[in-house]
Amino acid sequence: MTKKVLLSVATLALVLVSTSCKPKESAYKAAYEKAKQREVAAAATKPASDEVVPVVVPAEPEADVRSERVTPAAGEDANGLKAYSVVIGSFQNVTNARSLKERMAKNGYNPVLAQNEEGLYRVIVTSFDNKEDAIRSREAIKSMFAPLFADAWLLYRTY
Repeated sequence: MTKKVLLSVATLALVLVSTSCKPKESAYKAAYEKAKQREVAAAATKPASDEVVPVVVPAEPEADVRSERVTPAAGEDANGLKAYSVVIGSFQNVTNARSLKERMAKNGYNPVLAQNEEGLYRVIVTSFDNKEDAIRSREAIKSMFAPLFADAWLLYRTY
């Protein structure tokens, strides 16, 4: 009988301990509301500031320019390659390069495949005579197709 009484007292104590220490949702809500009121009151008493905040205009992105001797791949238009080109992919397999080229053509670009001296096929999506235009194009492509072509780079064509 004493075991039953002892077990009953222990069970009752366990139930009381587990239910009495539980925080109430209403207590959290009340604390949150109080803090929110203090925050609003502090913002209302703060005087308006006539502080001039400088506007920082980001500098032109650094250009990752690599120089390579490239030639148009078989069947490609040589007029599509200028001094500075935006490269979005490099492949050893011409089939993979052509697949990316076709995808970009469907997006309205006139991509060109070029092959370097090591045999890699470069997928060139735009090509320009000056570096500044190439940089702008690369940044536009990076933002338009993010994160796909985050590693797009500039190719300076050597002869």
